[in-house]
Amino acid sequence: MSAPVRKPVPAPLHESRALPRLPDMRALILSLLLLLALVLPGPAAAQAGARVVPEGREQITLSFAPLVRRAAPAVVNVYSSRIVRERPLSPLFEDPFFQRFFGPGLNRPRQRVQNSLGSGVIVRPDGLVVTNHHVIEGAEQIRVVLNDGREFEASLLLSDERTDLALLQIESGSGQLPYLELAESDTDLQVGDLVIAIGNPFGVGQTVTSGIVSALARNARGISDYSFFIQTDAAINPGNSGGALIAMDGSLVGINTAIYSRTGGSLGIGFAIPASMVRAVIASLDNGGRIVRPWLGISGQNLTSDLAESLGVEIPRGVLVNRVDRGSPADRAGLKVGDIVVALDGAPVDTTDGLRFRMATVPIGSSAALTVLRNGRELTLTVSAEPPPEIPPRNETLIEGPYPLAGAVVANLSPALIEETGYDGVRRSGPVVLEVRGRSPAARLGVEPGDVVVSINGTEVSDVDQLTSLMSRSRSRGFWRIGIQRGDRLLEAVVNG
Repeated sequence: MSAPVRKPVPAPLHESRALPRLPDMRALILSLLLLLALVLPGPAAAQAGARVVPEGREQITLSFAPLVRRAAPAVVNVYSSRIVRERPLSPLFEDPFFQRFFGPGLNRPRQRVQNSLGSGVIVRPDGLVVTNHHVIEGAEQIRVVLNDGREFEASLLLSDERTDLALLQIESGSGQLPYLELAESDTDLQVGDLVIAIGNPFGVGQTVTSGIVSALARNARGISDYSFFIQTDAAINPGNSGGALIAMDGSLVGINTAIYSRTGGSLGIGFAIPASMVRAVIASLDNGGRIVRPWLGISGQNLTSDLAESLGVEIPRGVLVNRVDRGSPADRAGLKVGDIVVALDGAPVDTTDGLRFRMATVPIGSSAALTVLRNGRELTLTVSAEPPPEIPPRNETLIEGPYPLAGAVVANLSPALIEETGYDGVRRSGPVVLEVRGRSPAARLGVEPGDVVVSINGTEVSDVDQLTSLMSRSRSRGFWRIGIQRGDRLLEAVVNG
């Protein structure tokens, strides 16, 4: 038998006047809900805020292109070349027997031209170009090629190995050149800010990459003496050295300098020299072309967690002062042993490298505000930016004669020499070794640059003149006992006859 069929129940006569049919009711409710959703923002929309439908082409085609159009013409390619003289093959080829078969020119020193490629940035309309020292080091000819194809011979105005910066000059002869403005202060830059890098990686041509600021005040030893860098994940490769790191306002915030890499290519860890150091080097050019950095006249150490705990400091950041040179700017400003330097001109100082960098960017003749912690209280001291004095005179001397230190070039330590060479030893006075000639008695003895000669046969040495005098008087004794300060170690060498 078939299942029974249920017949529809007829609706009451009054239903058509009171309510619509069920499908019409659902449509009405859905329409009302949709209208409310469009008119009244819900909780998710209120939180997201920016999640709206694009209303024009401008919102769809967001791009760095306008920024790149303004900045790219000021970034240049730097080609440098030098002549490398290769050593002769072997002294055996000087023998007439070999010359008979191979000719007299076989063993002559050969010369070849070594080329290198880097990038640079025009920072003035008159053609002043900033690049890296290692890009043009030893160059005998430098060419600068602009993005539009124009090519110029460049003259080297200044090169500073300690900051790895160099300044070039090109002459266009046709008015102003495109240039980039230096950022006002690297303290305005924050981790997470967008940046773009422009350079000529691997010689493929001008290339633009983008990224963010990964870190600030990054310590990267081995790049320069002033280890204080902007770290970015914008792709930087060989050939980018000397190129531009640009903020979103179009200002030059750094000069791309180095990368951390195990393969030679970018791993997303690149380093740039901050614009404040670039400005300081340019100021040296304007002051006669000699780089003079202000000295503070202290030595200190990084505030570790153990030191901070023992001193009652909550955050282990800053420089603990453990020596103040008498008569130095720091001494006259009132800085004392035990003070903790935490800022300079409002910029945080976390390490000794950071303090050296910040002080090096202060113009000579001006002053800086040091923020220090003393006995739990925060003080502000005003220190003047002065050139380091060369007292006593360096009296650079090559030691010659039948002495164990023959072949060593020594000079008197002074604040100027300490600042110039980056010497960071314990001694602040005495004859310091600047150079050791190869195959000399001093080289065989193991003397190294940076060593300070502190005594000869038990007599303390105060300067270069006394050192040479003591050596000449001690020759008749038949033995030598030489005291040397190397870093924080005191060494002694005993040499017969």
